[in-house]
Amino acid sequence: MDGTSQDWSIRLLLKSLKIISATGISCIGTLAVILYFAQSALIYPSSFPPGSRTDVPTPDRYGIPFEDITLETKDGEQIKLFVMKQTDPELRTDGQTVIIFCANAGNMGHRLPIASAFYKILQYNVVLFSYRGYGLSTGKPSEAGIKIDSETVFEYIKKEKELKDTSLILYGQSLGGAVAIYLAAKHEEEVAGLIVENTFRSIPSLIPMVLPVAQYFTFLCHQIWSSEKLLLQIRKLPILFLSGEKDEIVPPVHMKVLHEICQSPNKVWRQFANATHNETYLKDGYWTSIIDFSNDFIVKKTQ
Repeated sequence: MDGTSQDWSIRLLLKSLKIISATGISCIGTLAVILYFAQSALIYPSSFPPGSRTDVPTPDRYGIPFEDITLETKDGEQIKLFVMKQTDPELRTDGQTVIIFCANAGNMGHRLPIASAFYKILQYNVVLFSYRGYGLSTGKPSEAGIKIDSETVFEYIKKEKELKDTSLILYGQSLGGAVAIYLAAKHEEEVAGLIVENTFRSIPSLIPMVLPVAQYFTFLCHQIWSSEKLLLQIRKLPILFLSGEKDEIVPPVHMKVLHEICQSPNKVWRQFANATHNETYLKDGYWTSIIDFSNDFIVKKTQ
């Protein structure tokens, strides 16, 4: 599986809800039960596809030197990272570093095609990690836990001797976009840029758009990821919004709303025709958009 893999959290959740709602009003109670008790398993399918908890591809498959790092979180979980530093000393210590926040299925090794593009095309240092309960990281995934994981990785980079003075960019797809927005809102002054792709306003706002009957039960959601509210806290950070026009999982209107409510004067919108949820990064102009954003807001800032 690579960057084109399915975003199974939302897909499986919506499929289950549609099947139940189709059986009639008598199953409304079952619908509510699934929304409350099964949402974590559906939102974070960390064992999909089979082997995702044990088989983690490594950057050397792409000819990239890396360090295999394990960090301990404040609540005792072990988080696995790949740290890919540029071989040119100047790029490594004075250039840019991107943290890639993964989508909801698979593990960090499945995002190596994207990491490779950042490393080889943009010449960024790259930090890639598996959330708790994903890949070889310990624990069980949850919104609260993944937020702790992201903070742990952020703190590591800010103290790492070769990366601490680089310009830090946060990049996230789908669920990863929500994680990146959370971290950017907390650390705006310490971050140079934010890139989000095909993410959602929040989990409760997403479900009713695809399954209207579920609108009466969104109060049962305990995994929220309130990107819509957090974006309002970001005042000037450069943000690139990348949207697939044919996104079949997260309706593109979610990205449009996030872009519209964003208060930063340094925001950029790019939408890609005929791009589905998991194939947007493959479309013509995708990486050019990131290069232009980097040149306009990130590299210029460091010179």
